[in-house]
Amino acid sequence: MSQPRTDNPYRWVIIGVGALMTCVGIGAMFSLAIFLQPMAADTGWSRAGISSAMTLNFLVMGAAGFAWGAISDRIGPRIVVLSGAALLGLALVLASQATTLAAFQLTYGTLVGLAAGAFFAPMVAAATGWFHTHRALAVSLVSAGIGVAPMTVSPFAAWLVAAYDWRTAMMVIGIAAWVLLLPAGLLVRRPPVAAGGAVAPAPSGEIGNMSAGSAFRTPQFAVLAATFFLCCAAHSGPIFHMVSYAITCGVAPLAAVTIYSVEGLAGLGGRLLLGILADRLGVKRVLVAGLLVQAVVIGAYLFVANLGEFYLLAAIFGTAYGGVMPLYAVLAREYFGQAAMGTVFGAVTMASSIGMALGPLAGGWVFDTFSVYNWLFIGSFGIGLAAVVIALAFPPLPSRQSRQLQPA
Repeated sequence: MSQPRTDNPYRWVIIGVGALMTCVGIGAMFSLAIFLQPMAADTGWSRAGISSAMTLNFLVMGAAGFAWGAISDRIGPRIVVLSGAALLGLALVLASQATTLAAFQLTYGTLVGLAAGAFFAPMVAAATGWFHTHRALAVSLVSAGIGVAPMTVSPFAAWLVAAYDWRTAMMVIGIAAWVLLLPAGLLVRRPPVAAGGAVAPAPSGEIGNMSAGSAFRTPQFAVLAATFFLCCAAHSGPIFHMVSYAITCGVAPLAAVTIYSVEGLAGLGGRLLLGILADRLGVKRVLVAGLLVQAVVIGAYLFVANLGEFYLLAAIFGTAYGGVMPLYAVLAREYFGQAAMGTVFGAVTMASSIGMALGPLAGGWVFDTFSVYNWLFIGSFGIGLAAVVIALAFPPLPSRQSRQLQPA
């Protein structure tokens, strides 16, 4: 009798590689928040113009994540992540040499997003195939790289900018992406069941393995995509503009970067905490609570006045938004099964990326128009509450009988 896949020790290698890839990929993309002020000062480009590259990033990453996820279902995740690693380094090196805003928007906004989309959805989908139990914790550990990024990539970028300039910093990060991710990509494998061409039966609480087309027609998919979209639309602007907002509140630039790092550290803890709680209390209950906390804290940022208050809110905010992010993948796996997980979660991620695309551009426009960020946080608070309402509408998992009648 073959050994259960949950006992395969190689699953922890997949977790480690996935965490590294999400850390470097998302960290490199979000490092634009660190470059925002020095780039504007050096080039004369507007904040809205520079931030629009981040908007393009999320739009392209969403569509690319859908495509990369579908490809990984067919040929496995290794080729996908290796392609993303090669493209990420190239994109950052090219963007560092851009001499016009349009060229920067094209290279950074398009190519970095295309590369980043190759990591999250394919590696999360792979991780769900390697874990039969404690799946929420497994996905949380893969996405923990996103929480580590503000504590590693962002301070590294800030140090490089202070020591050299933004162009050198961006080029160095691109080269580092090649050095770290290309060897790591060679370690990625399909789950054992997928490698053998068969799919293990779903646990008793889950739907069987639905096709992507069947999944897309369900109310579960519509609610999942809508909630993920609103969740990301709520927190993307505050995350991206947090450093600049803190500086406008009188916080020193290097200290403002540490607020971003506190958010990342809290997000790392939040992923682990909410992942464990979701395995014990249920995913929907934990997701709704996390979304509510996220919305309240976004509104509370309107009242901060000093660095200590920024740190306090950053700890709560990071725990909330970091903790809820992996739960969408767990819901997708529980609703739709493993067979088309890369495609389905890639589609859900595309919806979230559209939400993420709104914040950076909206925040840049708000500041350029009003010279303050207040309306960004007010709007984000309202969107966050809408995410809570939609999340409450998550349909229950079908009964065992309906799962048995579910068409293949």
